[in-house]
Amino acid sequence: MDEKLVKKRRIVLVPVPAQGHVTPIMQLGKALHSKGFSITVIQTQYNRVSSSKDFSDFNFLTIPGSLTDSDLKNLGPVQFLMKLNQACEASFKQCLGQILKEQGDDDEIACVIYDEYMSLSKAAAKEFQLPSVVFSTTSATAFLCRSVIAKVNADKFLIDMKDLELQDKLFPGLHPLRYKDLPTSAFGPLESIPRVYSETVNTGTASAVIINTANCLESSSLARLQRELQVPVYPIGPLHIAASAPSSLLEEDRSCIEWLNMQKPRSVIYISLGSLALMESKDTLEMAWGLSNSNQSFLWVIRPGSIPASEWTESLPEEFTKLVSERGYIVKWAPQMEVLKHPAVGGFWSHCGWNSTLESIGEGVPMICRPFTGDQKVNARYLENVWRIGVQLEGELEKEDVERAVKRLLVDEEGAYMRKRAIELKEKLESSVRSGGSSCSSLDDFINSFKDE
Repeated sequence: MDEKLVKKRRIVLVPVPAQGHVTPIMQLGKALHSKGFSITVIQTQYNRVSSSKDFSDFNFLTIPGSLTDSDLKNLGPVQFLMKLNQACEASFKQCLGQILKEQGDDDEIACVIYDEYMSLSKAAAKEFQLPSVVFSTTSATAFLCRSVIAKVNADKFLIDMKDLELQDKLFPGLHPLRYKDLPTSAFGPLESIPRVYSETVNTGTASAVIINTANCLESSSLARLQRELQVPVYPIGPLHIAASAPSSLLEEDRSCIEWLNMQKPRSVIYISLGSLALMESKDTLEMAWGLSNSNQSFLWVIRPGSIPASEWTESLPEEFTKLVSERGYIVKWAPQMEVLKHPAVGGFWSHCGWNSTLESIGEGVPMICRPFTGDQKVNARYLENVWRIGVQLEGELEKEDVERAVKRLLVDEEGAYMRKRAIELKEKLESSVRSGGSSCSSLDDFINSFKDE
């Protein structure tokens, strides 16, 4: 790192206070810290990350003006984030100003890197004449979708998205995505989507966009973004391989690893639907009986409160809970990366959040795809139709479909083919983050861009 760059060696990170956003931005912090930067995390009081041995060198600053769990429940995630940005904008600006006032000559801020949904960072960074960088925790394809949606006629988009006859048809310019695959959210009104996406993809004041992806997965989407955006795009992932950083907001039950140690290689289907999704009672029962009828072993993550009118698993049939003791294991939360690395795991039933998708591909594990909302639908479509390592369960969930999908992954030759494809992608991802690899070089290019400022 040359002398000019050393003087500006502090990077400010601004995360969204949700598990799927915190994990990759903390991994990004680890990657930048390994390159000689000091890291300051400015976060809200809601779901704040605590300093731990994994981040002992990071400086955490918490700003006032945050919202509460009841706000999230009442508003839904989309409106919650919009209100959070409004509530914390002034305190963020004050906090950033204080850092600048106290910084020394050898610790100047190089840039502010903010989660694309934390737009409160833009105005303050601009006022203080600091470079600001958008960090996307979704795929490049999902970012591209948001960019396309932000540009179309909002009224026509809303009409088309409510037209049932269009849902199975390809969306113009986004092959192989259909209308129903677009990253609209079940967490907020459809009418707010164009406005929200217009804000998240607005790079007008940004110096660059960083995306947690790799060229080997999304070369065409990345090339198109590079053409359409007015700033450089740096694909630097998968960050969980480049810079692993434990940052779970939920307590992990490690007893499942001991259980996996007793299972045969590639014999277990791992089921986890993320940190936000709620399961319908009917779907939960269909999943349970489908798993039972498949005669395959399973590790199932069921978050407390994720099944309506149930604190945890008490709504599951008694016969099924007896089966669990024979060839199943249920936990409230699991150390996912360790689970996916385990040789006993032969498949992953996922909501297809981008972190889970990258982690599964990164371990060569094929997937059963049951997306819930947003970019998960984009990822599921790509897993099945582009990367060809996934089986998507669409429509009403029936136990017969569950049984068939589990067997396709763990028993049938098709599963062996998908596993082979997944391992090939795993090897490509590992190469991308090694010295000289595309993602490693992209991170170096991003860092070197500060020398020109």
